[in-house]
Amino acid sequence: MLEDRLATTMARHNFSISLPDWMSLVLRKAKRVVLPPPRQESIIDLSGSRDVEWSFIASRLPIGPGRAFDFGCGTGNMCIHAVQKGYNVMALDLEPGPFPWTHPLVEIVRGDLLKVDLPNLEFDFILNCSSVEHVGLVGRYGVAVEETDGDLAAMRRMHRMLKPEGRMLLTIPCGRDAVIVPWHRVYGAERLPKLLSGYAIEEQVYWVKRPDNIWYPAERETALSYVPTSHPTNGFLTCYALGCFVLAKAKPEILL
Repeated sequence: MLEDRLATTMARHNFSISLPDWMSLVLRKAKRVVLPPPRQESIIDLSGSRDVEWSFIASRLPIGPGRAFDFGCGTGNMCIHAVQKGYNVMALDLEPGPFPWTHPLVEIVRGDLLKVDLPNLEFDFILNCSSVEHVGLVGRYGVAVEETDGDLAAMRRMHRMLKPEGRMLLTIPCGRDAVIVPWHRVYGAERLPKLLSGYAIEEQVYWVKRPDNIWYPAERETALSYVPTSHPTNGFLTCYALGCFVLAKAKPEILL
C-alpha cells in the first residue's frame, strides 16, 4: 500500500517534521503524563553526618570550667563550642586548617598524637569527632607510614590523658568491620570492642542512612550490620552507620 511504502521510506531516510511550538508543548505535556520520567536512584553518601556528630558532642559537653582536648580539630568547629562553654582547649591535628577565629583559651598543636609530647591526667573532656578511624591509614591527612593498629594506640594514649573522672565524647563510622583505604576504618562487632577497651560506655547512640539518603536513629545491631560502601577517589561518596558514645575510664577491676 502507498501508506506503508511512505512510512518505510520516511523511516529509512530519517525524515523529521517541524511542529508549531504550541503543538510541541502540548505533546510534551501529554508524554510526561503517559510516560513519567524515570525515577532517579538516590546516591547514599555522607551528607549530614557532621550535623549528627557535632550536635551529639555539643549536647553532651556540660558547662565548664574545665580543660578539653580536641583530637583532629580541623578548622575548629568543636573548639569554639568548647571555649564558649567555658573550657580551656588544646586542639591537635596533623594538618589543621586555618581557623576563621582566634581565642586566648585555645592552644593549637600540629602533629601526630602518638609522637607529640602531651600531658597525662590533664583533661576533663576529650572531643574525638570522626578522627580516630584515620590514624595510621596511609594516603590521607598526610599519613605516610602505615600503622595497622594506630587507632587502638591512639585510644590508649588518650585514655592516659584523661583525668580519672574525665569523659571522652566519641563519634566513629560503624557497620560491618572494614578498612576502606585510604578513607577510614569501619567498626563492627570485632573491631569496636578493641577500640573501646579500657573505657566504660555510659551512652551509645547509633544512626543509619536509608535509601532516601536521610539519617535515622537505629539500634546497635542494625548499625553494626550496616554494609559500608567505598569510592575510589572521593571519601564523601562512601557511607557507613554512625556510632556516638560517651565514654568514661573503666574501673581497674573491669578493664579488659
